[in-house]
Amino acid sequence: MKYIPFTKTHELLRLADMAAAHEDGITLEEIKQTFGITHRSAQRMTQALMQAFPSVAVTGGKRGHPKRWSLAGDERLLQLKGMRDDELAALDMGIRRAKRDGALTEACALQALRDRLVILAPRREMRRAEADAEASLQARGFAARPGPNRQYNPAILEVIDFALKGPFKLELSYVGETDDQPRQRVVEPYGVLFGFRCYLACREPAASDTRIRHFRLDRILEVRRLTDSFIRDPEFDLAQHAGRAFESFHSETEFGTVIWRFNSRAAPVAREYVFHPNQVMQDDEDGGLIVSFEAAGWLEMAWHLYKWGDTVEVIAPDQLRLLVKDYQRDDFPSLP
Repeated sequence: MKYIPFTKTHELLRLADMAAAHEDGITLEEIKQTFGITHRSAQRMTQALMQAFPSVAVTGGKRGHPKRWSLAGDERLLQLKGMRDDELAALDMGIRRAKRDGALTEACALQALRDRLVILAPRREMRRAEADAEASLQARGFAARPGPNRQYNPAILEVIDFALKGPFKLELSYVGETDDQPRQRVVEPYGVLFGFRCYLACREPAASDTRIRHFRLDRILEVRRLTDSFIRDPEFDLAQHAGRAFESFHSETEFGTVIWRFNSRAAPVAREYVFHPNQVMQDDEDGGLIVSFEAAGWLEMAWHLYKWGDTVEVIAPDQLRLLVKDYQRDDFPSLP
């Protein structure tokens, strides 16, 4: 058997986890993406996997179907690995991030998963892992990180989450920004958009059009899941829809091309940012950086641009340029 270098042991065990966790196995392309390696290196990893775990099964590889490597029968050996402190820290961080973002349903599900994993692991090992994980969170500054965040009613989120799985219609008691009293609305939920403000994305059957509407979660006073189901539009893609906004606010009248220019002082910092998933960055002749993308949400953009002071210029749209015109300070001591 060929010797496996110690430095590759963790990667091999991680690959074994992947092969055992996916019922239909993993492909070379998935291995390349996970480990950031070349096609040849991925092939060498599968060879090492088969040498270390004799029960590896290889399927596919014919008629355009990629080869897949799956691992069954060695689960007990994999379970002996237990849970590492960095894995537990990552899970704890995911729980805290979900709570901070108002994704309470996901936070509860992750917490339940964490509890089950802790129960399955040896108690002495988990005490050590939990202590190391908490130290890791504190060292990263996440456990005690301050900052504003909104609180949402977990009972409302639980009902919405259950309706999304149906899918079932929902009846909302909702107070809009121009409403004096709550209004009852029946909607077909399509998803929840999390951000500084969180929105329920849905369609309203009683409306004259079928466009996706957005209701702020903090303005939903009550919600009731109805017994009526509905057929979800198969053409709707929540991720694609979310990309039409800068953060979580959507507006068809504001949607369009956005162009910002960061000066030479701010350009090195701005290059490290992902302002929007579909952004395009281009250096200019003066050492500045031009960022362009398509999205809506001028007010949320203005809130963000304020942090850059006078180091950024709005080229388009004109409405956003006028919105930030008188609020670009030149005395900020540092950049975001």
